[in-house]
Amino acid sequence: MRPQVITWATLVLNGLLFGVNLFVALISNSHAVLSQAVYTISDLVGGVALMWGYTVSLRPADPTHPFGRGKERFFWAFTASLITFSITGLVTLLYGLGQVTDPEPVTHFPAALASVGATLATSAVGIFVTMRELRRGQESLQSFLESAHQGLKTIFYQDVVSVCGSAVALIGIALVAWTHDYVVDGIAASGVGAILVGMGFVLAAETREFLVGRAISTGAASQLVAIVERDPRVRRVRVFQSMMLGPDDALVAIKVNFVDALNTDQIESAIDQLSLAMRQAIPAVRHIIIEPES
Repeated sequence: MRPQVITWATLVLNGLLFGVNLFVALISNSHAVLSQAVYTISDLVGGVALMWGYTVSLRPADPTHPFGRGKERFFWAFTASLITFSITGLVTLLYGLGQVTDPEPVTHFPAALASVGATLATSAVGIFVTMRELRRGQESLQSFLESAHQGLKTIFYQDVVSVCGSAVALIGIALVAWTHDYVVDGIAASGVGAILVGMGFVLAAETREFLVGRAISTGAASQLVAIVERDPRVRRVRVFQSMMLGPDDALVAIKVNFVDALNTDQIESAIDQLSLAMRQAIPAVRHIIIEPES
């Protein structure tokens, strides 16, 4: 999967959508359309943050960052989720409530419907790009959502939430055009804001787990322990610890009880072979520490 392809596609599409939605919001005075414009510009800023995180994470390891900078992607994914969902959602929610309490006339309904419809269609294209990249990498949607690719998951959720929010805005504008009840426009904008805030909290909480040091999945850990304990030179694994250092980078530290008959050279050879077998089984495990223990 190519994260840069998905991120660049998101940046280009959101840049176009922001211009269209902002223009239509100004001429129609629709808060529902304005909520789409606010969301797309924040989505654009979030996309830039994710691209920056991906770029910085490619810097090589150095004495101050001996395991590399993979967690930069977690940090910027966390930042993007706060900007794109939580902050934007709160602003949109409050702005929509203002239209509910003090409604203003809405005009240019065809243009408003067209711009929101275009946002919905473009977000669907974004979802298609992500799904195409998953198929290209022979990865399922479930495994993707369970992975540590927080930046790409943020982009995917942005598109999903955008489709839902656009649908709410589209229905709201259509109802306003039919009933001329301008309060509905504010309710639609508030609904979009509520969806954004909710998703922001969910994503921020999930990304926080990786920032503070989340372990690899239980399935991957069991697979690695089984590889080590199948070796005839190993009695058992006494301690297994791991931490995700990036979406495709993990640290594993284990304490192994080897059989008594091995000398120092044989233990060193066993450690090298076990490390190679673990990396071949799960390529994301790039840092392995095996400590012999009696």
